[in-house]
Amino acid sequence: MFHSLRLSSKSAAARQGRKAGGFSLIELLVVLVILGLLMGIVAPQFIGEADVARTRTVFADFDRIKSALQIYKLDNYVYPTSEQGLQALVERPTLDPVPKKWKQYVERVPTDPWGNPYLYLSPGEHGQFDIYTLGADGVPGGEGANMDLGNWQSLDEVLANQE
Repeated sequence: MFHSLRLSSKSAAARQGRKAGGFSLIELLVVLVILGLLMGIVAPQFIGEADVARTRTVFADFDRIKSALQIYKLDNYVYPTSEQGLQALVERPTLDPVPKKWKQYVERVPTDPWGNPYLYLSPGEHGQFDIYTLGADGVPGGEGANMDLGNWQSLDEVLANQE
């Protein structure tokens, strides 16, 4: 009896042919179209969020660098010059004015979210010092992700302009 059941189940599988193990081309195309539609709807929302996250990162970096510069000034009575740059927070400057009470203020100077070094100007055009980035394109000016960002701006103001 078991033998005949086995034969009948084999014959049923044989009757179904090779189609029993996979998907048809139409089924695959329908799935791909649905996935494409979902990506078209969802992806733009995530791209906008990535720009906001990069902007928030820039302002967090500004705060950390600003704190290190303030401690540098407390120790040495002046901010590093533009020529000494932000690297003065990592390595003792050799250019005048050479700090007398220098210590390492940060392990490394961060780069902006686009992989470029932050720019530093002291004395600054907007305050005692300016820390800024030229945005994703690395060129002065621009809008959106290419907008220049500086420590003299507020995060809320910048985010309002990006919308």
